[in-house]
Amino acid sequence: MIRKLLPTWPVARQLTTADHLGRGRAAQSPQSAGLRARTADADKVVGSVCPYCAVGCGQQVFVRDGEVIAVEGDPDSPISRGKLCPKGSATHQLVTGPSREQRVRYRRPHASEWEELSLDEAMGMIADRVLATRRDTWQDLDEAGNPLRRTMGLASLGGATLDNEENYLIKKLWTALGAIQIENQARI
Repeated sequence: MIRKLLPTWPVARQLTTADHLGRGRAAQSPQSAGLRARTADADKVVGSVCPYCAVGCGQQVFVRDGEVIAVEGDPDSPISRGKLCPKGSATHQLVTGPSREQRVRYRRPHASEWEELSLDEAMGMIADRVLATRRDTWQDLDEAGNPLRRTMGLASLGGATLDNEENYLIKKLWTALGAIQIENQARI
């Protein structure tokens, strides 16, 4: 009886097998032996950057059948080395949560009710308004005839999560539109 029980005792397994620290079979149950990582069956892994702050922690987005199944820290990121703060760890919920808005809510001028618009319709409205504002507020020359080529009707305030490359492109876009009031939240 004792001969049958002795090999099942964890300390005896540690002493008689190569697992001297008891981290392998001695600590593994049949249930945990059958477990697999939730990311093991992902079709692809896409590199990304956390959207929450200006640190820019690297993320790995695991995708299966076109759906995000998990978001984890990127161990190859020199910034975060695979770690994420609590907000960054919740990115999966941001992307897939049931309370995520999939449509734009819009209230027309002088209306008392909100209506839902598709993202394409809302983006078209924004583009039309930017172009109309630029056209209506364009200043080609000042009173003395000096060239201005600007609009005072448009301004930009960038967010702190934007990196240098994104800020560069945003600056180029707004400058091309003629805006001169271009600022970033990180400097305020």
